[in-house]
Amino acid sequence: MTIDRSPVLVDLALQGGGAHGAFTWGVLDRLLEEPWLDIDGVSGTSAGAMNAAVLVDGHAEGGRDGARAALASFWRSVSDAARFSPFQRTPLDLLLGRWTLDNSPLYVTMDLLARMVSPYDLNPGGTNPLAAILERHVDFARLAQAPIKLFVTATSVRTGQGRVFRNGEITPDVLLASACLPTMFQSVEIGGEPYWDGGYSGNPTITPLVRECRSRDTIIVQINPIERLGTPRSARDILNRLNEVSFNGVLLKELRMIALLRQVADPGNCEGAQWAEMRIHRIASAELAELGASSKLLAEWGFLCKLRDLGRTAAETFLAENAPALGERSTYDLDALLAGP
Repeated sequence: MTIDRSPVLVDLALQGGGAHGAFTWGVLDRLLEEPWLDIDGVSGTSAGAMNAAVLVDGHAEGGRDGARAALASFWRSVSDAARFSPFQRTPLDLLLGRWTLDNSPLYVTMDLLARMVSPYDLNPGGTNPLAAILERHVDFARLAQAPIKLFVTATSVRTGQGRVFRNGEITPDVLLASACLPTMFQSVEIGGEPYWDGGYSGNPTITPLVRECRSRDTIIVQINPIERLGTPRSARDILNRLNEVSFNGVLLKELRMIALLRQVADPGNCEGAQWAEMRIHRIASAELAELGASSKLLAEWGFLCKLRDLGRTAAETFLAENAPALGERSTYDLDALLAGP
């Protein structure tokens, strides 16, 4: 059921997370059903960048319905390609309905090799099956002219700094660079510069939404949990938590800056004021934290649909609780980020 209220201009900030990006698909699918939500800009990293590009291009071609159809078609193609992936669940996992690759002999082998052998040795051709999917599902010429602003982050291998690519600069290589985990894929060269996953420098980047968009409301779709109870003890869990911490780090710094500027009596009338005026909202699900890191490589259609439905439910809950606040105030507790040492 859609909500009846006055229009609100919003930005979207989409995190990456491999196959867990299907959660974001579900969130977007539900948000696009609301005619009062007008999208001004989208910032995305890794799987979030791919969701963002497909959304913006689909919206340019066919409006809200076009964006929803484009996202569904994209994820269906991802699942179809995964039928030929060497990473498959074991018969026991299938029988018990467990969405994990932890028990897959090939996944375990590749997970160990990734810590000792370079992707330049394991995949000397540098092939990535997502390249053909992106070429098929995104019209990059149309994307360059799309009215919704698109910002995609990738990390320079040479400097360690993030680079934000905009509509007219985005190519399949840019999207692949934004999702390039260095233990799995060769770096992606753009203009002679090698790039890795954008999550290391902004997952996603908020700055261009503040500086270049008219909206003062940003909805963050978060995949990587900020907090986890307990201490990881296995090598796999430790590495997964390290990635979560590093991939959330830059985003949390930007959000803390907004929180600090909101407490300043006079943030000025230039960029400081723009940051202080931002209203931040977040859509997330605790159920994502219950999924193991290996499931980020699991693209079975049933799993993607489960994540999509989880995202739709999370978005539905967010709208039911916070729709009146959009355009008025933040619904994410930014001040809590300033607590503690």
